[in-house]
Amino acid sequence: MNNKVHVKTGDTVIILSGRERGKKGKILAVSPKEGKVIIEGRNMVTKHVKPRKMGEQGGIVKAEGAMYASKVQIVCPRCGKPTRVAHKIYEDGTKERICKKCGESL
Repeated sequence: MNNKVHVKTGDTVIILSGRERGKKGKILAVSPKEGKVIIEGRNMVTKHVKPRKMGEQGGIVKAEGAMYASKVQIVCPRCGKPTRVAHKIYEDGTKERICKKCGESL
């Protein structure tokens, strides 16, 4: 199985499908093994948390849920459009991610 994900932590992405479709957010965490990402303020789920220590409060907590990376697309900071990621390899061996639409570095 291929454990590559087309987005990195800190990228701004747009959600392509589901109840959060069309909304933008920043990636907080990436899990390549599962092929999932966590987006800031999106796909909120409720968790029931038990108090662990004496005096600590339990209850219902809202947290960001993971979603499949295939459901998100990176947004170019220059043109502001959702785009696929291209790679440019320079003579010195460095590799850079670029926007497929405008050619700007991501």
